[in-house]
Amino acid sequence: MYAIKLELKLNNAERTLMAQHAGFSRFVYNYGLALYKQVMDIKGGVTKKISTIRQVLTNLTKKKPEYAWMNQLSSRVYQNAFIALKNGLTRFFKGLGKFPVFKRKKDRDSFTVDSCNGLVTVSVGNFIKIPTLGTFRLYEPVPFTIASQTFTVSRHADKWYVSFAEKVPPLFHKVEKVGIDLGVKTFATFSDGTTIEAPASIKQVKIKLAKLQWRNRNKQLGNKKAGIPTSNNANKYYRQVAKLHAKITNIRRDFLQKLTTKISQKYHCIRIEDLNISGMMANSKLADAISNLGLYELRRQLTYKQSMFSTVVELVNRWFPSSKTCSECGHIQPMKLSDRVFHCQGCGSIKCRDFNASLNLEYAPPDKVRRASPELNDCGQSAADSPGRSSK
Repeated sequence: MYAIKLELKLNNAERTLMAQHAGFSRFVYNYGLALYKQVMDIKGGVTKKISTIRQVLTNLTKKKPEYAWMNQLSSRVYQNAFIALKNGLTRFFKGLGKFPVFKRKKDRDSFTVDSCNGLVTVSVGNFIKIPTLGTFRLYEPVPFTIASQTFTVSRHADKWYVSFAEKVPPLFHKVEKVGIDLGVKTFATFSDGTTIEAPASIKQVKIKLAKLQWRNRNKQLGNKKAGIPTSNNANKYYRQVAKLHAKITNIRRDFLQKLTTKISQKYHCIRIEDLNISGMMANSKLADAISNLGLYELRRQLTYKQSMFSTVVELVNRWFPSSKTCSECGHIQPMKLSDRVFHCQGCGSIKCRDFNASLNLEYAPPDKVRRASPELNDCGQSAADSPGRSSK
């Protein structure tokens, strides 16, 4: 499935409508979670309990006068809210995540709607019809005609987005195999000689964010526990900070999505190093640079795009000395992090350190390589939020 996420061009009335449905979804999710906590010790499965709670909301709660506002909003919102709650509880009991927590109003708003009548055709253009909500404008046109049934609307900072999925056919690749060395100085170095630099605009926005935070370091931003209300200027500051954080996230996401799609379209077998990201970020001098790059996100996107582009992503053992080994003669020698040129003491060849490492990754021994799976995280666990269960 190929996911598409587009920004909605909304007026004030439409923004209010989206916020109301997001609040409806949050209310139903918290309502179901609160009731489930009261009956979780009673014998019965998750599906049966959630179904009973849904009936209580439909037949009792919604008919009370104080909850009459629910009848003015889409019923598909609360149906999907219960589905999300059931999925969260199921993942918890399977050991794949933590127990669900209550959603807060200050968190990012989102809700999901679907069509009861099957697939909905989304035509090319700057308009999109969302089931049970209506037709809305888009800043960016739909790239091609799509048939989808489920639509998720979310808010990031002050912008609203709609996302949906579509099946795409597999592609044929120009290059069979490539090794990719990831680093801080040069983001990615390919074994065919290609190099990719990280976007410089992230650093520029982070400087702007730091200046904004420094200028407002003495501002009274409110304290709910101490009874200090949040001023209008403080709310303006919070919105400015949220916009800058969203801009940083969007720059990084745009860069990684375009890069991983380009890699997946060109290469069939992609080999990258199984980096210990958390261990690398323990170095305070490199932590900020590593977090800016999104190295694990690159691996995650390459991994889940395997089925979309018919690629094979392989992880080379993190203890394999790719940077210390000569790609021509196999001689291993010590290398400092500051040494950017690999001068082999065995055969005398001279190469860029990152390019030499990418060649070693491409031709790594089979016993040092394993297939990347969407269910495995950077520690080889069965899921990103798995409580330590190993896949080995």
